[in-house]
Amino acid sequence: PLLGTDNAIRAQLRVGVETYKHHFGREPRGIWLPECAYRPGYKWTPPVGEDKTPRDRLGVEELLQEVGLRYFIVDSHLLEGGKPIGMYLARFEGLMKLWEQFEQSQPAGPVPLASPHEMHWVGDIDNKHPVGVFTRLPSTSLQVWSGEYGYPGDGNYLDFHKKHFPGGNRYWRVTSAKADLGDKLLYEPKKVDGRLDENADHFAELVKSTLKSAEASGIENPMICAPFDTELFGHWWFEGIRWIERVIRKLQNTNGQPATLSDTQDRMVVASRITLPEGSWGEGGFHHIWLNQDTAWTWEIIYQCEAKMQELTEKYSNVENPELQKALAQLGRELLLLESSDWQFLISTVSARDYSEMRFNTHHRDFNRMAEIVELLAAGKILDEDISLHWEEIAERDSLFAHLNPAVWLK
Repeated sequence: PLLGTDNAIRAQLRVGVETYKHHFGREPRGIWLPECAYRPGYKWTPPVGEDKTPRDRLGVEELLQEVGLRYFIVDSHLLEGGKPIGMYLARFEGLMKLWEQFEQSQPAGPVPLASPHEMHWVGDIDNKHPVGVFTRLPSTSLQVWSGEYGYPGDGNYLDFHKKHFPGGNRYWRVTSAKADLGDKLLYEPKKVDGRLDENADHFAELVKSTLKSAEASGIENPMICAPFDTELFGHWWFEGIRWIERVIRKLQNTNGQPATLSDTQDRMVVASRITLPEGSWGEGGFHHIWLNQDTAWTWEIIYQCEAKMQELTEKYSNVENPELQKALAQLGRELLLLESSDWQFLISTVSARDYSEMRFNTHHRDFNRMAEIVELLAAGKILDEDISLHWEEIAERDSLFAHLNPAVWLK
C-alpha cells in the first residue's frame, strides 16, 4: 500500500505470478499479501517527498483482479472495521495524512458484522472474477506463531538462538521463553515426542471447539484461516514439521479437515460483499512500523527509483538489444529488492538497523549504477572494464527472478 504507483504494485504482482508459474507449473489462485497490508481505492497523496499531488489509486483487490488472483488474506481487525492505530498516528505526520485521506474517501456508517469463519467478496462482485478475502484467526495463529505464548516457547524444544562457537550447532533447549542464553539447559530429544503430542492434541481440540462454536452461531460450513510462514517450521521451531504431521493425523475424520484456501473458496459458494479499511498486521494495525520518522527517507528514495524504472522501461523495453534488456532486467531486480518491506521493519525495530540500512543503500547504489548502464547501452556506448566488472558483481549477487521480463513495468 505504501508504494508510490499502482504500476509498481502491478510489477510486483506480475513477477510473483510468473515466478509461481515457473516453479509450480500452474496459475496461482491467491496471495498472502506482504504484512497482510491492504489499501482500498481512494485519492492518495504521497506521504513523504515534495510531490503532494493527489492521484486516484486503485484498491489492492482491483490490482489482484488484473493478474487473475482470486483471494488474499487480511488480519482480523480489518474485517471488524476497527481503528486499532492508537497512539501511532500522532507520532508521524505522514501516517496521519494517509489515514485522513482514507477516512475522507470512505462513506460513513456502521460496519457490517462479518465473520472470520467465512470468505467474503471485496470490490466489484459483478465482475467475472471477484476477489475473495480470508481472515487470519488470532486464536489459532498465536498458539503456533508466538515464541512467548505459543508452542515454540515450550521449554523442551530446541533453542534457536544459542549456538556453539565456532561450529554453530545448537545443543540447548528453550528452557524458558525468558531465560538468558547462559541459563539454557541441554537439549534432551527423548522429552520432545510427548510435548509434540500434547501440543498437537491441544491445537486439534482448539480447531474443533472453534468450528463447533462458529456452527452454533449459525455459520454453515465454517472455516479457520491459519496461515504460517514456512520459515517457522524446521527453522525457528526445529520440531515444527513433526508437529504439523501430528496435527494432520489428529484432525482426520473430524470436523476440522485441512484444506487449501483455493478448495475452500470453491466450496464456499455464498459470501457477502464487504468493504475493508486500510491497514496491516503491524503494531498498531496501520503502517507505523514501515512508515515513521526513521524510515521516511527510504520511501523518498523508493518513489524516485520507481519513477526512473517506469521511465527507462517505457523508453527501452521494446529495443532489440539483448545486452540492454539484460541490464533492464537487473535494474528491475534491484528495484524489487529495494522495495522489500523488511528494511523498514528492521530499521524500526532496531533489531538489525545497521544491516538493513546497509542493504537498502547498497541496492539503491546498484540501482543507480544499472540505470547508468542502461543509458550507456541505449546510446550505443561500449562499457569500460570497471563498469562491466561491477555489473557482473551485481548480477552474480542479486540473481533472483532469473526469468524476469522488464515489460512487467509497462503500463
